[in-house]
Amino acid sequence: MFQGKQSWMFNSKPVIISSATAVGPFEGKGPLSNDFDIINEDIWLGQDSFEKAEKVLLEQACSKAIEKSNLKKEDISFFLSGDLMNQIITSSFAARTLSIPYLGVFGACSSAMEGLAVAAQLVDSSNANYVLAGAASHNASVEKQFRYPTEYGGQKPPTAQWTVTGAGAALIAKTGNGPKVTGATIGKVVDMGLTDPFNMGSAMAPAAVDTIEAHFRDFKRDINYYDLVITGDLGAVGHRIAGDLLIDHEIKIPEEKFADCGLLIYSEEQPIIAGASGCGCCATVTYGHLLKKISNREFNKILVIATGALLSPLSYQQKESIPCIAHAVAIEN
Repeated sequence: MFQGKQSWMFNSKPVIISSATAVGPFEGKGPLSNDFDIINEDIWLGQDSFEKAEKVLLEQACSKAIEKSNLKKEDISFFLSGDLMNQIITSSFAARTLSIPYLGVFGACSSAMEGLAVAAQLVDSSNANYVLAGAASHNASVEKQFRYPTEYGGQKPPTAQWTVTGAGAALIAKTGNGPKVTGATIGKVVDMGLTDPFNMGSAMAPAAVDTIEAHFRDFKRDINYYDLVITGDLGAVGHRIAGDLLIDHEIKIPEEKFADCGLLIYSEEQPIIAGASGCGCCATVTYGHLLKKISNREFNKILVIATGALLSPLSYQQKESIPCIAHAVAIEN
């Protein structure tokens, strides 16, 4: 099952038997609105803080995924989830509500695919029957923690991205109907010395390319194997850099086969500057839009590379650079 230097091949091909997404009103106005299960009309979600609202988003996505599977939460072996809040409190407090045995994961915005990879590993190794994997973010809570509160109205540079208010969850099983998780490549931390928290795409692009290269090497595949190779949230700046780096590494991915979740979820008319970001970006686009495309047979094999910047307010204040990581998961019909 261990493949090459840093990958897993799942021989039993665990199945995504259900998935669900919950987003905010801004995301509901974007081009993927028909692919989301729940669109909330208010970013507060009836709560008295944005952090509590983020927790509700994750609870909504998880509950909907369980409902669509026709299972009960008592049937689920483990819940894996990650987010961007201090000590991943969104996931931990949602786990308190769900009351499912819980493993918190943290890969920043790569948490969605990190969770899915580990979930598939648990099911493939027969160490779990059903595993729920999720991730979430909220624009206002993340902005407050990592940059400036939205109420501050600070001017942002052209490289800045808009954190997605959304959550996605997927339920993984040994057998059933749905797309299969066939393999995963676990990324290495890559740090190019960048320090600007308003330029996440540039910081994460080298990590994405490193993982893509490792995946093709470990599985002895080329781009022809996949219908789509899509990164998590590089945005316009990072996506362009990743494309250039892939050419430098002699990996030629046709433009129509290389995409980014952060460039799909919003329209050009929405004021998102360089694109979308956040744990909820890859989670909502993958578990909503991309799985729908696979279900409709528009895609049969995709590689999703979730990207994450592993900085914190503390590391930034200590003038540390931004270490980054990317995890890739292969999903096939």
